[in-house]
Amino acid sequence: MGQPLLHFPILEGHEVAVTEWGAGRSATVVLWHGLARSSADFRDLAEALAPHYRVLAADQIGRGLSQWARDPASDYSFESYGRIAVALCDHFGVGQMRWVGTSMGGALGVRMAGGPLRDRITHLVINDIAPELPAPAVERILAYVGNPPVFDTMAELEGWLRKAYLPYGHLSEAQWRHMARTSFRRRDDGRITAHYDPKIVQQFTGHPRDYDQWEDYERIGARTLLLRGADSDLLLPDPAKRMTETGPRATLVTVPACGHAPALNVPDQIGRVRDFLAS
Repeated sequence: MGQPLLHFPILEGHEVAVTEWGAGRSATVVLWHGLARSSADFRDLAEALAPHYRVLAADQIGRGLSQWARDPASDYSFESYGRIAVALCDHFGVGQMRWVGTSMGGALGVRMAGGPLRDRITHLVINDIAPELPAPAVERILAYVGNPPVFDTMAELEGWLRKAYLPYGHLSEAQWRHMARTSFRRRDDGRITAHYDPKIVQQFTGHPRDYDQWEDYERIGARTLLLRGADSDLLLPDPAKRMTETGPRATLVTVPACGHAPALNVPDQIGRVRDFLAS
């Protein structure tokens, strides 16, 4: 298997970093990451899927290697993210696709599979998010996302990541090191902070209805798999149950020893996703 390719197309006026595995394969899987994460989180899953699919994973604007928003108040919103997703598919010539989204990427998948990409998304994996969000979990996430700490060393950053993302479940030492290596940027003073624009949290104040998505969910026609961390505080049992009973009637899989959100980085989780996408 060849090395992944890194592209920097201009999508909706922003330079967006897109990593491609399995170039040339006919079927496509689109991977979309969580709120303050990047496409690098999907390395293990993408490598497992690449023998069978072309895999495209973008860094959403304001994260990773992508440009930051010119107008944070409007650009950090699902309206903007959705236009970027459509532009990405058009740029890479994607007709039908399978979509795997973690947290924010799952919510964007709901919006797209119930709207602009309804006729193009055949399989949808929603990783640990519902069409409604419990306020305490949102407050927990925004508390650390909106105020990323600053460190002198990579070791300090890695220690912080290990605490902040403990709910992801098991990560090997190499996986934690990969997370640290792909989650930092140097400031002008040479110190280290997280890779993203802190203003991404403006989505929650400027677009408070973005995550109210039951109408979108009920329009989804794609086969749908719902993954829930057994200890998740973001996807609660009652909304998860409702997701199995309405709209696409998702198949629910509860992932043990995880909170929000399963990292899709161990054989059992990767296998479940791979088998579903092949169904």
